[in-house]
Amino acid sequence: MNIERITLHRIELRFKTPYATSFGVHVTRQLILAEVQAGGLTGWGEWAGDGPGYSYETVDAAWLILHSHLLPMLRGATLTHPNEVAARLAAVRGYPFAKAMLEAALWDIAAQQAGQSLSRFIGGTRATVVAGVSVGIQPDPAATVARVQSLLRYPGIGRVKLKIKPGHDLAHVAAVRHALRREWPDLPLMVDANAAYALTDLDTLRRLDAHHLLMIEQPLAADDWLDHAELQRHLRSPICLDESITSLAQAKAALALGACRVVNIKPGRVGGLSAAIAIHDFCHAAGIPVWCGGMFETGIGRALNLALASLPGFTLPGDFAPAQRLFGHDLIDPPLEANPDGTLPVPSGVGLGVRVRLGD
Repeated sequence: MNIERITLHRIELRFKTPYATSFGVHVTRQLILAEVQAGGLTGWGEWAGDGPGYSYETVDAAWLILHSHLLPMLRGATLTHPNEVAARLAAVRGYPFAKAMLEAALWDIAAQQAGQSLSRFIGGTRATVVAGVSVGIQPDPAATVARVQSLLRYPGIGRVKLKIKPGHDLAHVAAVRHALRREWPDLPLMVDANAAYALTDLDTLRRLDAHHLLMIEQPLAADDWLDHAELQRHLRSPICLDESITSLAQAKAALALGACRVVNIKPGRVGGLSAAIAIHDFCHAAGIPVWCGGMFETGIGRALNLALASLPGFTLPGDFAPAQRLFGHDLIDPPLEANPDGTLPVPSGVGLGVRVRLGD
């Protein structure tokens, strides 16, 4: 495919309800969309980064590096497959979310050229996926329970994930576990710390472990692989690594060290769909469960994630809340909607399978 034109769109969306994590409170979502023309077709990709608490790659940094370096490397280029993008952009160190956005648009075009959905094009085996709900940090345990109950009115929820941080953990988890036992006794519960703890918090993490959690996601700092391995030896609940896993090499190292038993795969965080597929393939062959994490994407990014999650190794519910639940509206038409049983359909149209609408 010959890349003829790349247009970037910078957009701000406002959350319907502020969403709090250990990184801070999200009120708005800054994002970039890449609109790429090649071979008479148009492909779309979404920048799925976050603020500086999550990564150095803020929206401003990505915007700068895209215009000054990444776009000039791709404009006019001729590629035979989207998996060539990483090598084309390798001279720029880092900026995985910006690179992933550009690669996603080219995956969209490649699947369109093949006359297939992106899911089928990459070897997906599922027509639907199970989604979980993610609950931001609430001011007190009662508010956390109320938020969980409000989200569980949607059918087919596969698990509940609570965001936690020191001081907003034990009582919140205990209250939700108690409520779930009464009303949804078989629904799995997990927590996501976003690297808010240290090994010195072992007592707290052990007390969380007593609640029979599906997993504890990213309890320690992203580069604390050895401490994660030490922590895992003290816990029954599997540790899931998120921010720690930015490449296939790091996934291999983390698993070899025993730093986790579950891997969260986000295409943006690992630099693109090609890398995400490679991590999936390695974990699937090794018998390591994986699931697809979310970054508050619009339907454009969600469609990509749903295609990825249709691969056979994604055996755990992912983060796929439709964008209209987060922002009140979406950038695709029609918006992604759950099936009556609560599962989410993997888009079956050619390419990403969604129609982008801007300016509404």
